[in-house]
Amino acid sequence: MSALRETSVGVVGTEAVRVTARALAHRYGPQRGLEPLSFEVVAPAVVAVTGPNGVGKSTLLKIVAGLLEPSRGEATLAVGGRSVLAAERRRCVGYAGPELSFYPELGVAENLTFAAMTRGLPAPAVRVRESLDRVGLSRHGTERVAALSSGMMQRLRIAFALLHRPPLLLLDEPGNHLDDEGRVALRAIVAEEGRAGLVLLATNDEREWRLAERRIELSGRGLGHSA
Repeated sequence: MSALRETSVGVVGTEAVRVTARALAHRYGPQRGLEPLSFEVVAPAVVAVTGPNGVGKSTLLKIVAGLLEPSRGEATLAVGGRSVLAAERRRCVGYAGPELSFYPELGVAENLTFAAMTRGLPAPAVRVRESLDRVGLSRHGTERVAALSSGMMQRLRIAFALLHRPPLLLLDEPGNHLDDEGRVALRAIVAEEGRAGLVLLATNDEREWRLAERRIELSGRGLGHSA
């Protein structure tokens, strides 16, 4: 029997979460950020996206998350057998990237509570407590975000991505600045989410891509080379 996951589109079996890319590519001005590629991944799974700097690992995750429109091709997401448009994906995708920021004058828990209420999540206090526990920040809920170390900020980004219990989790360089304790928490999260849904990791860190059962290796000219 497959695991089940609560989502904004209902309770679905893990095998119903599917990401498909067809001739997907993106260009930043004269730079080529992502060479054309095609793939399909289906839950339950942990998939690592690897490749040299500048070939489009972060770009790929942003496109899948619906945060960036590709220059060419398409990346589709289906949850529970229903296609999810890019504009709707924030409801069923958890994304944590280095550019994700918070209100510095508010506390850790206050930021997550605001996010939970904005999303209309049921029992926001429960969701916040659950997310902070999973990343090891439960004792830091009242601390102002402005006072957080880089490692604690990275944990907060991951907690934000987990807040709405998404069936698809996208983690961009998730181990950045994490100490040993943080990496232990990250491994547990990736393993658990990979059993319950689909996880895509953008990373070149061997400690992270070895958590995956499959790798999507991007190739290209890399950072600083014109198309």
